[in-house]
Amino acid sequence: MKPEFEEVFAALKAVLKKHERTCYVLKDEPQEYTLVTKSNSNRGMKMWFGSVRAGKAYVSYHLMPLYFNPAMNELVPPALKKRMQGKTCFNFKSVDKELFAELKT
Repeated sequence: MKPEFEEVFAALKAVLKKHERTCYVLKDEPQEYTLVTKSNSNRGMKMWFGSVRAGKAYVSYHLMPLYFNPAMNELVPPALKKRMQGKTCFNFKSVDKELFAELKT
């Protein structure tokens, strides 16, 4: 991981970590932190809840409930939507406390 991404990764991991009580930690590695649901889906498997991943160009924050919940997706503020890639992924190159606070809500 690029040294400049370490702080970004740590801050985004802290945002996602608050869901550990209701989710299961699938991966907790230096470049990836992933949560899955504790209960199984109708197919009998855990569902992917969210993840923080450090890449070469940015740190990604994935939040799968946005994919299944259009009402939740509508609550994403415009400044945060500018960081979206796809339907559930937000990319960051630096810490943005205001946007990270929006991810907490």
